[in-house]
Order: sequence, then C-alpha cells, then structure tokens
Amino acid sequence: MDESKDVPKDFIKLKSEKLSVDEVSELVISPYCGAVSLFIGTTRNNFEGKKVIHLEYEAYTSMAETEIKKICRDVRQKWPSVKHIAVHHRLGVVPITEASVIIAVSSPHRAESLEAVMYCINTLKASVPIWKKDSSCSLCAYTHTASKPRGPCYLGRADELQRLNFPLLWRLERSPLLLECHFYWELYRILSTDHFLCQI
Repeated sequence: MDESKDVPKDFIKLKSEKLSVDEVSELVISPYCGAVSLFIGTTRNNFEGKKVIHLEYEAYTSMAETEIKKICRDVRQKWPSVKHIAVHHRLGVVPITEASVIIAVSSPHRAESLEAVMYCINTLKASVPIWKKDSSCSLCAYTHTASKPRGPCYLGRADELQRLNFPLLWRLERSPLLLECHFYWELYRILSTDHFLCQI
C-alpha cells in the first residue's frame, strides 16, 4: 500500500451496544506502524467499598464528539508520528466486566502510541461531557435541604465546573435524596460561588 493512501484517521463512536476490542483495534492497524496500543476501561464490582451492580453512562453527544475530536488533534500535535486513533465509548447500562471505553492508537514505535493512549483517556475523563453513575447512584452526593426548593432544579458545583472547564448542570429529580442525575451543558458563565442553583 502506498503510504499516501493510508492517511491518518480518527474513529469516534458513542454507542449503546456492547463494545468490541477486535473491532476497535482493527480500525487503527496500518502496515506502516509497528505498535497498536489499547486502553480498555471496564466496569468493576465495587466503588469506595460499596457494591456496584452496573454503571450507567449518559452524554451530551454532539459536544462529547466535538471534544474527542479536539483530543485527537492534540494527540497529533504532541505525537506527529501517530497514524490512526479510535475512541469508542458505550452509553447506557454497562454490566460488570464489560467495556465502557476502548481507545486504540497506532504508531511506528510503541512509545508514541503508549503515551498517546494515556493522554487520550486522562483528557477524556477530565473534559468530555460523558457522565456515569453506579446502579445505586452512590456516586451522587447532592441532596435537597430545607433551604432549597423541593421541586426539580439545576444544581452544580462551581469548583467541579472550573476543573472541567465547562458549565455543568445537574438535574435533580423531585425526591428527598438524589435518585436521578443528568448532564446539561449550556453556555452560561461559571459562578464563583461554591454552588449555583436556579429553579425551573
């Protein structure tokens, strides 16, 4: 194959179906590369000492895809020899031991692909609007208090928003305890207070 025809490609997919390691790894194979590095993130059966039955992922899909494309561009700037990049992330319920995210990178030599894969997963977790919760919602710590409205509202932690560099809004359902959370990504300024709250 003429190397000019094997142009670098990015394969990005958010899907509710089970992820395939073989499918993702095959996407990045190139005759000009001697290394394919993979990261596979799976659901484990515990979190901070609590039993986990499954994880559930939700995403602001269009923005998530845009942010992953930015990660791929950054990878190519940092490691110009990288050939192909594949990022597949599962949405919905992910049972124990099944993959929630698979990242594959090919390059002529192993150092670049290994470093690029590490960069991809770390940046994805820090900046891409994909949210997870465990089956009992034990990852969620927000509750309604007497001083806050009992009805549905949007609630967010300003320090968390600043860490993610995105306005993050949590949707709290009508309940004494938080039972359902959803991401809402809107174009609002991040408030400097510890919390912001606006009733809907």
